[in-house]
Amino acid sequence: MNVIFLAVPESLRDQLNPDIPVPVEVPEGGALNLEELSWEMIIAGMLQVIAAGPEALVSAEKCDRGSGVFWIDYYRHFVLEIKPSIMSEFTEAAILKARNGDFDLSLEILASLRGLFPSSPVVALNRALVLEERAAMLERRDQAEAQEAAETAEAAYKEALSLQPPFPDALFNAGFFYLGRKDFVRARECFSQHCVIADNAEKKERSQSIIADIDENGLADESFSEAYHLILQGDEEAGLNRIRQFIVDYPMVWNGWFILGWALRRLNRWEEGAAAFGKAIELGGSNSDTRNELAICLMETGDLNGARRELETALRDDCENVKIISNLGVLALKSGNAAEAEAFFRTVLELDPEDPLAGKFNPARQAPGLPRNG
Repeated sequence: MNVIFLAVPESLRDQLNPDIPVPVEVPEGGALNLEELSWEMIIAGMLQVIAAGPEALVSAEKCDRGSGVFWIDYYRHFVLEIKPSIMSEFTEAAILKARNGDFDLSLEILASLRGLFPSSPVVALNRALVLEERAAMLERRDQAEAQEAAETAEAAYKEALSLQPPFPDALFNAGFFYLGRKDFVRARECFSQHCVIADNAEKKERSQSIIADIDENGLADESFSEAYHLILQGDEEAGLNRIRQFIVDYPMVWNGWFILGWALRRLNRWEEGAAAFGKAIELGGSNSDTRNELAICLMETGDLNGARRELETALRDDCENVKIISNLGVLALKSGNAAEAEAFFRTVLELDPEDPLAGKFNPARQAPGLPRNG
């Protein structure tokens, strides 16, 4: 915290409790000139302390825990009295920052709201949504922190789901989070609970439709969930055994063939992987992720025309998917077309200026050259 604690100045003793130090936000490494003290600096200092919580005060040896709790409650009450519209103002700001990719600042703003409204399901859900988007961004960039970020997002969803009474939108959005993680068991649980308390008829109908789809395709089957998580953890061989069992029981469900192809691709078994992804598409899994994965396998087997066909089809369905565009760049390099590759990587950087793979491209040395999985 960039906060210092001051005794309440004489000029403010009719507005602040003189028995409680006033926190003031100061610039990093900066000093405070009392003549420049403003209410903005005080409110900002209070918000930092509220976000950090009483334990931070205790660890900083500002006070014992009892006094820390009392101070936090006092600061919270004071801020809400001075800024009664802070919930809507800060929520809008946090959402805007997240949309612009400034996840750290968005989460800082939400931390202040979380301290001000510790039991608010809206704040808890917004925090989970921002953390989920941050994890998705890291995953798109193939960054190692993606898995840890996803686990942090999951913990935030669990916190939102633990609040009482249950919040319908938390259950609804958590259901989609677990769908994205291929955890159909937990997704089904969330959508089922959502149906019981849903206050929006359209969302309830959507939940019921998803539950029916999960049940019809056996996606809550234990073998599917185990296969996905085994592969995710790097045990592809064990994952293959489990997903093959699922396919025996549900041979017409495209999701099983996709997971089979995913495991085979991670094991560099390109031809078998391509066959599995092709089967997934044949059975209805014709989405950008499946075609991107199939294209990677085709590239590695030397079928560059087939890979281009799949990537271009995928791009028509998902025109801003940086992995697909990046893989078109890799494909262009493999085809000896550096100018075309440069154009694709330039497009990637326009969509995501921090993309690590496209940022390494240099026409003189024709890199990077590794395809991006979905």
